[in-house]
Amino acid sequence: MLKTLLRSVFKQLIRRLFRLRIEGDLSVLSSSPRLLVVANHQSFLDGLLMGLFLPIQPVFVVHTTILANPLFRWVLSQVEHLGIDPLNPMALKKVVRLVEEGRPVVIFPEGRITLTGNLMKIYDGPAMVAARTGARVVPVAIHGAAHSYFGRLPPSFPRLFFPPIRLTVCPATRIPMPEAGSAKVRRHKAGEILRRLMQETIYQTRPRTTLFEALLEAQRVFSSRRRRAVAGDIRVAAYTYRDLVKMALALGRLGSKHTVEGERVGVLLPNLVSTIGLIFGLTAFRRVPALLNYTAGTEGMQNACRAATLQTLITSRAFLEQSRLQEKVSALQGVRILYLEDLRGQLGWRDKLWLMGFALQKPLCAVPEGRPEDPAVVLFTSGSEGKPKGVVLSHQALLANVAQIRAVVDINLEDRMLNALPVFHAFGLTGGSLLPILSGAFLYLYPSPLHYRVIPELAYDQQSTLLLGTSTFLGNYARFAHPYDFHRLRYVIAGAEKLAEPVRRLWMEKFGVRILEGYGATETAPVLAVNTPMACRSGTVGELLPGVLAQLIPAPGIDKGGILHVRGDNLMSGYLKVDAPDILEPPRSEAGDGWYDTGDVAEFTEEGFLRLLGRIKRFAKVAGEMVSLEVVEGLAYAVSPNGQHGATSQPDRVRGEAILLFTTDPTLTRDRLQAVAQAGGLPEIAIPRKIHHLPALPLLGTGKVDHVTLKTLAQTA
Repeated sequence: MLKTLLRSVFKQLIRRLFRLRIEGDLSVLSSSPRLLVVANHQSFLDGLLMGLFLPIQPVFVVHTTILANPLFRWVLSQVEHLGIDPLNPMALKKVVRLVEEGRPVVIFPEGRITLTGNLMKIYDGPAMVAARTGARVVPVAIHGAAHSYFGRLPPSFPRLFFPPIRLTVCPATRIPMPEAGSAKVRRHKAGEILRRLMQETIYQTRPRTTLFEALLEAQRVFSSRRRRAVAGDIRVAAYTYRDLVKMALALGRLGSKHTVEGERVGVLLPNLVSTIGLIFGLTAFRRVPALLNYTAGTEGMQNACRAATLQTLITSRAFLEQSRLQEKVSALQGVRILYLEDLRGQLGWRDKLWLMGFALQKPLCAVPEGRPEDPAVVLFTSGSEGKPKGVVLSHQALLANVAQIRAVVDINLEDRMLNALPVFHAFGLTGGSLLPILSGAFLYLYPSPLHYRVIPELAYDQQSTLLLGTSTFLGNYARFAHPYDFHRLRYVIAGAEKLAEPVRRLWMEKFGVRILEGYGATETAPVLAVNTPMACRSGTVGELLPGVLAQLIPAPGIDKGGILHVRGDNLMSGYLKVDAPDILEPPRSEAGDGWYDTGDVAEFTEEGFLRLLGRIKRFAKVAGEMVSLEVVEGLAYAVSPNGQHGATSQPDRVRGEAILLFTTDPTLTRDRLQAVAQAGGLPEIAIPRKIHHLPALPLLGTGKVDHVTLKTLAQTA
C-alpha cells in the first residue's frame, strides 16, 4: 500500500516538475512474451522514469557499482532489479534467463551515464541477449534528463533544476543472430547492429522545428548565467547566444522591410557571425536566403540570380571593396543591391523598442510562424561539371542533417570549431556553422580557406578541437603548420573531394591526427556518410548516417558497384535551373519518387561501409572500356604526392576517348606512371596518353578542382 502511494506521488511530482512528455505507441511494450527495452542513459533519473511511466513492470539491469550507493540502492528497492558486472562474461546469462522466462527487461546498452550529452560506447552484451532469445527489442529515447542535476555532464555544461524531459517509445524490432565463424565475431556484429539501432533511435526522435526555433532551443539548453560565448570572427572575438538571437531578429526585421514573405533573397557575404545572424533572421521572417558563391565570377553569380529569380541582393560595401568585387557585382542585371551598412542605419527607435521591449522577450511571437517543410535556404552547386543549379533546402533537411551528424559524432559545448569553409558551400553552412551553434560548441569563422599559413595559427590560438576541410586545403595546412598547431584537435573531417592518401599520411605522421573522411552532396544538406572514431575504415567514406536509405543501380559498362541513389529527410526539395527559372524541379531517380541520383559509382563493404569508385560523369570510355578519371588521379598522386593533379578526356578517333592529365609536377612523366601502374595491377588504358604541366590547377571556391576549365583546356591541348 505504501509503495503504491509513493509511486503515485512520484509520478505526479515528476510529471509536473519536469513537464514530462511521453510519446510513441506504448502498446508495443505489451505485445510480446519476450521483451527487451533498451534506452540511452542520460541521468540517475532514467530508471525511475521508465519504472514509473512505462506500462510494464520490468526487471532493471544495473551496474553493481550503482548498488554500492545507499541512496540508489533504496530507490532501486522500489522496483525489481538485477545487478551485473559487464566485465563478467557469465553475468548476461542471468539476463538471458529472465528474458526466456517472459520477464520484460530494461537495460542501458551504454553501461554508464553519458558524460557528453551524446551516445557513448554501446556494449555488445545486450545485443547478444536479444539475438540469443529472439526477443522483441523496443528502443526508448530519453531527452532532456542529462541537463538536470541528476546527470553527470561536466561542470561547464549548464544545469537546470527541472529541465523538460521527453520519453519516446519507438517501434519494436529484432536483432538476428549474425552469421560468423566465431562467437567473438558474432558478438561484435550483433553489437554493431545495436549501435546503429541506438543512433537511429536518437535521430528519429529529434524535434521537428525551424532553424530559428532550433537556435532558441540551443540558447535555452546551452546558454548559462555567465553569458557563455558561442561564436566569434576576425572582427568580434565573442558573441553570446543572446547576441546572435538579437542580431537575427534585427537583421531579419530590416531585411523584411525590403522584401515580401516567401521571397528568395540573395546573400553575398563572407564568413562572419553577422552573415549567420542574417541567415537565421531571414528564415525567421520567412524569407529564403540564397547564398551566392562570390568566387564564381559575374557570369556564375548572374546565372544563380536568374535560376532563383532573385530581385534583391544583400551584401556589404566593405566586403566588396576588400574582395575587389565591386565591378562584378555592379555588372549584375535585374537585381537591387542592399548594403548592410545602409540597413543598419535604418534601424530606428521604433525598431529598437520592438527589439528590446518585445522581440527578445518573446522571440517566437515576434516573427511569423514557420513550418519545418518550408524552404530555408538556396545553395548553388559548385558548377564543377556545368552551370550551377539552385538547390532548395528546407528547415527539415538542414536540421535533419545536423541531427544525423550529432547521432554519430559527440560534438558538445566543450568543443571549439574553426570554420574557414565558405557558408555558401553546404559543408561550410551545415557542418561548419549550424552544427556547432546548435550543439553548443564555440564557432570561430574565418573568411578564407586559402590562407594556409594563417589557419594553423588560428587553430593554435583558438584551441580548436574541430576542423573541417577539403583534401586540398588540409594538405596545404599541414605543409605550413607547426607540429603543435593542431595539438587540441579531436575531429578533422574531410569532405567535398576524395581524401588523398598522402594527405592522410602526412597528418598522421606530423600531427598524430587521423583524418575522418566523409561524403555528401549539396542536394543532401550535405552529409550522407562519415567515418567516426567508433566506426572507421580507411579507403571508405564511412557508414551511411541514420535515416539515410540507399540503392545501388547498375551502370552500363561498369562491372563493379553501381550508381548510388539515396533518400532521407535531409534530401533537398528540388532544383532551380537557369533554363527554367523559378520552377522547382523535384529530384528524379530510377529508384523512384523521393530518391536522389548522386551520380557517384559506389559499393558497400561487407561491414556496411561506403566506398566510392568515381563519378559516372568522370569516367572515360577508352577502347570500349570504362576508366575512372579519379583512379588516374590516384595513380598520379601515388607517383607524385606533393603535386596537384587533375584528369580529363578528349575525343580520340581510334580509341573513342583519350585521357589527359594536368599536373603541377614538371618531373611527372608517363614512364613513371606506367611503372607504378604495372606494380599496382592497373591496366594500360588507365595511363594517360598526354601529360600537361601547369603552374597551378584551376580551383573552385570550395577547393575542388575545376573540371569544367580542365575540359575546356583539353579541347585545345
